[in-house]
Amino acid sequence: MENNKLAVGLDIGTTKIVAMIGRKNEYDKIEVLGIGKAKSLGVKRGVVSNITQTIQSIQQAVEEAESVSGQKIEEVVVGIAGQHIRSLYHSDYITRTNADEVIDENDIDNLVNQVHKLVMLPGEEIIHVLPQEFKVDSQADIKEPIGMYGGRLEANFHVVVGQVSSIRNIGRCVKSAGLDLADITLEPLASASAVLSQEEKEAGVALIDIGGGTTDLAIFKDGIIRHTAVIPFGGNVITNDIKEGCSIIEKQAELLKIKFGSAWPGENKETEIVSIPGLRGREPKEITLKNLSYMIHVRVQEIIEHVYLEIKNYGHETQKGKLIAGIVLTGGGSQLKHLRQLVEYITGMDARIGYPNEHLAGDSEDALSSPSYATAVGLLMEGLSKQSKGEEVVPTVEEEVSSTIETSVETPEVVQEKSKDKGKSFFEKFTARLKDFLDNAE
Repeated sequence: MENNKLAVGLDIGTTKIVAMIGRKNEYDKIEVLGIGKAKSLGVKRGVVSNITQTIQSIQQAVEEAESVSGQKIEEVVVGIAGQHIRSLYHSDYITRTNADEVIDENDIDNLVNQVHKLVMLPGEEIIHVLPQEFKVDSQADIKEPIGMYGGRLEANFHVVVGQVSSIRNIGRCVKSAGLDLADITLEPLASASAVLSQEEKEAGVALIDIGGGTTDLAIFKDGIIRHTAVIPFGGNVITNDIKEGCSIIEKQAELLKIKFGSAWPGENKETEIVSIPGLRGREPKEITLKNLSYMIHVRVQEIIEHVYLEIKNYGHETQKGKLIAGIVLTGGGSQLKHLRQLVEYITGMDARIGYPNEHLAGDSEDALSSPSYATAVGLLMEGLSKQSKGEEVVPTVEEEVSSTIETSVETPEVVQEKSKDKGKSFFEKFTARLKDFLDNAE
């Protein structure tokens, strides 16, 4: 295997935009060659709200990563989040014409295609169709139906839906920054690959990624992704509350939160006071740490309760859906003092903070294993794993399952050509269509 294959993860967040360039070393661990960071000004709650500013921030982050690594960045893997992402459940079946032949990939493709024809709300597009378990005739709970006999093939699907315009806007920004889109991935899935172990995914785990503008949730059980959600609150609303509550500027509120903030108000004494310099010769303000923690506590509690509601909707209280590995917290917001204890208290589940260091090479900088880089590391991993699979490698079952012919009705020769695309995920095709769209738009 060549060792010089590089990939770039670009995390377009609400607070920061991170470009991370890396490759795999001989131990199959990820060696980060350079990282660039820029303040994100044009993104609100995970959705691009100012194209020009976002393009500038992307260019700034990419240039920094290039100068640190000495490499030229051409294509990137981008994450997508935002409040427009929602997931739904859907069961579908196909009746096979010849029950004497075993079920093969084509049958699964046909089933997945049928799900892609679901009618969505205007302006929405299906991003992922993730099969959960299959049922052949009357035999239920089948993980892998390929090779079995049966007349009726049925499956439960986890369908992730997003807004076309938001996805296109991200594509537009990346393209205008002079970069190519190698792939687009759902951010909760990227963070999950960076911080979760295979054992946790098997046992059942909820990953909560608390970012600046959104909180992403991904639930795994039996090694399969079962539920995803993006909640439109994050660390920024906490900062905002402090800003409003104490009548101070945002920069000071952010510093207060990081330096003195705690999610658990009980531990501060009334006497602990912090003084904040006033603006332009005004009197300094005095704030008790107890009040500060109280403001943070109330907002954090709200965010966790939102997430916990999603975990309940997934059905973790049932015997079958039990999440044995509990909760993993990651993202910049997970570094808040005593957050883990508060999460355990509210949900009654075990929690740990997820650091993306499991897949990084041993000599990586400590800064990289900070939870705030979880998504960037995950996107970089995604880019590298896509390359290492290469053209000749037979795709894994999961990819085969997710491979799907485009939903539009096509002429026979196009379909013929499509069948060569075995193992291409829907997302790759979505990216290809997005590229065409952007090229034509210019």
